[in-house]
Amino acid sequence: MSSLLEMRNIVKCFGPVRALDGISISLNKGEVLSLCGENGSGKSTLMKVLCGIYPHGDYEGEIIYNGKVIEPKNISDTESIGIAIIHQELTLVKELSILENLFLGSEICTRGILNHELMHYEAKLLLEKVNLPVSPETKVGDLGVGQQQLVEIAKAMSKNAKLLVLDEPTAPLTESETEILLNLVKELRESGVSCIYISHKLGEVKEISDHICIIRDGVHIGTKQTSDMTTDDIITMMVGREMKQLFPREEHDIGDVVLEVKNVNAWDKSNSAIPKVKNASFQLRKGEILGISGLVGAGRTELMECLYGSYLGRNEGQYFLHGKKIEINSSKDALDFGIAMVPEDRKRNGIVPIMSVGQNMSLSALDSLSKYGVLNDTLEANIIKENIKQLTVKTPNAELAIKNLSGGNQQKAILARFLMVNPSILILDEPTRGIDVGAKYEIYKLMFKLVKQGISIIMVSSELPEVLGISDRVLVMHEGAIKGDLINQDLTQEIIMDCALSEGVTA
Repeated sequence: MSSLLEMRNIVKCFGPVRALDGISISLNKGEVLSLCGENGSGKSTLMKVLCGIYPHGDYEGEIIYNGKVIEPKNISDTESIGIAIIHQELTLVKELSILENLFLGSEICTRGILNHELMHYEAKLLLEKVNLPVSPETKVGDLGVGQQQLVEIAKAMSKNAKLLVLDEPTAPLTESETEILLNLVKELRESGVSCIYISHKLGEVKEISDHICIIRDGVHIGTKQTSDMTTDDIITMMVGREMKQLFPREEHDIGDVVLEVKNVNAWDKSNSAIPKVKNASFQLRKGEILGISGLVGAGRTELMECLYGSYLGRNEGQYFLHGKKIEINSSKDALDFGIAMVPEDRKRNGIVPIMSVGQNMSLSALDSLSKYGVLNDTLEANIIKENIKQLTVKTPNAELAIKNLSGGNQQKAILARFLMVNPSILILDEPTRGIDVGAKYEIYKLMFKLVKQGISIIMVSSELPEVLGISDRVLVMHEGAIKGDLINQDLTQEIIMDCALSEGVTA
């Protein structure tokens, strides 16, 4: 195979921080190279250098593409030579059609007039190439996240991409959508397109890669053939230490029932005729980790939002805390009763990007940090400092804007926010989505530390190994209803999936 890309001794600094410290990688034509590393290791930064987002002159080192040294000044320079990047955050305009998105900025014109007929024809061919059987006139906002991801790839293909960079492409996707995308990457490889694939999902990395490159703290640790590496090898190289067990399960006492949820019903936010949660009832015990599983759309998040008082649609139900009936009409009500919730989408509903790490942490505890409406700055600073240390949030200081932290550290900062209100019940909705194995391990350790202190945890997760590795008991939901309440003893993924797909109720 002939070399398509070489990046030699790339150095990139942000002030005094050396984000990339002399990294060199290479990629052959028709090959998939996976980049693995913890959040903040430098993977995305390296790809932004490659794609011209960080322009030539803003970094040290050399990029050789197709045998020639390139010095891209912007992303247009790299797209014009066949390098395309698909970011973790999709860049499509949801109010426009697929066709309009595909040709946005590169419209096909004949004598100065848009050639809609030719663009429609080209769009159809591109959609066929990515196995997306929908009309080019479909509004992007009407597509699922998985389909939008395929449109992003089709857009890259419209620019005749020879090198495709995929940054966490399956983070928001279901299993079936993930399978479609992975098969597409394999087809692209067969057609001669090279890919650089970034993912924390090591099963995908093993399935799809020819070689795996490990980056840690801005340094190239090593690149090996995928067939020569086990999952444990990858993890050890990523985190710099051997991890005997991905799920650090610890013994803890489970006490009496602290929360009882009865007959919760909820309807779609925009169409009150469509039920989202159907007559759901369950109990939660002191010091218990209760996992909630089910397919995407099963009503898991909606049920938790009802309990937390944040569901925006019509809902009803009864809630009993230590046997006493309580009314929850808002998230403030829930917090007053000691119920806190870390939301699924940390970027949209969790962090305030322009605020500092410290301000994001103390946001829910301002009442307890104030007297007569005046914030005690010293008390706030001390508590923030203590939480940064306890949760090992990697940040140079508390004043840094939280948007500059890695996903795992943002998640720990949000956890700190809700731990500041001293909850007795903590709801975690997809707590490890989009973060690396090292950060996951730390969050799992924290969860067991909390339940040992008597805090009860409800964890919603789409990852069955996580549900089985962490939970004491598992609720399984299907089409808004709780179909199973299962003790996590000899429980398997097959039992949970059978329950998630069944119409009956399992005890």
